[in-house]
Amino acid sequence: MIVLSGGTGTPKLLRGLKNVIPEEDITVIVNTAEDRWVSGNLVCPDIDTVLYTFAGIIDERKWWGIKNDTFHAHETLKKLGYHESMKLGDQDRTTHIVRAELIRNDHTLTEATERLRSSLGVKARVLPMTNDPVATMVDTPNSKMHFQDFWIAHKGEPDVLDVKFDDMDTAEPTPEVIEALSSENTIVIGPSNPITSIGPILGLEGVIPILQKKHVIAISPIIGNKPVSGPAGKLMRAKGYEVSSAGVAQCYEDFLDVLVVDRRDNCVLPNIEIVKTNTMMSSVERSMELARFIVGLVRSPKDN
Repeated sequence: MIVLSGGTGTPKLLRGLKNVIPEEDITVIVNTAEDRWVSGNLVCPDIDTVLYTFAGIIDERKWWGIKNDTFHAHETLKKLGYHESMKLGDQDRTTHIVRAELIRNDHTLTEATERLRSSLGVKARVLPMTNDPVATMVDTPNSKMHFQDFWIAHKGEPDVLDVKFDDMDTAEPTPEVIEALSSENTIVIGPSNPITSIGPILGLEGVIPILQKKHVIAISPIIGNKPVSGPAGKLMRAKGYEVSSAGVAQCYEDFLDVLVVDRRDNCVLPNIEIVKTNTMMSSVERSMELARFIVGLVRSPKDN
């Protein structure tokens, strides 16, 4: 199964999926536009959340970082007068150190991710969307800032005028991503923010034309007119989309076949199949229930 992922919504689905189908049958293509160098090391929040979820070490209170981590290095840096833009745990920081050293020694982000995946004992395939640097930038009334500054330093509070992706015009999807997308009949888009979590993957040249030839299932991260979590609503409005499952469908209208919405949602759309279930993943069991539902929707080649 191929899953497009970013943020915290899709990892909750992956938590269930790895208990429903063999983990080695899962390939996750992950957003990298929120990556950032911090204290000399490369932090890839969406990749790490996926890796930690499969490894069983994700902090499920926050859905980022490693559970029961300590923050000695961060606190010591603060005492020395050094401010980090992101509060990194000590175990989490070792991931960034290894990744940065590999990249400084001419490995690609894909190669570094594969090394980390293997070291963590993860059986699923985890693919960065690109090896090229891309940055999600948020335009606010006072300044243009990196998404991490908007979401962490400013707690998502500034009004959003626009969202742009720096260096997207020169970034390319990796050969591994193109091969993975081409190899399956059905592609699943997880319940992640369609603007900043999934949007950068779709913005890479060649991705949408492949999806147009596939059976694409997306899970809405919106119930009614509110996102389940995160700043999706504010970002969707900034890009001119209605904050609703219908707005999510509009984000994916060029290729979407099936939209999975919460059973409390009243979304009705022409030309797109709407299916309803409980999309709230408040526990491992609920994640597994949604995962089973999604697996039941996946087409095999004989269904063509």
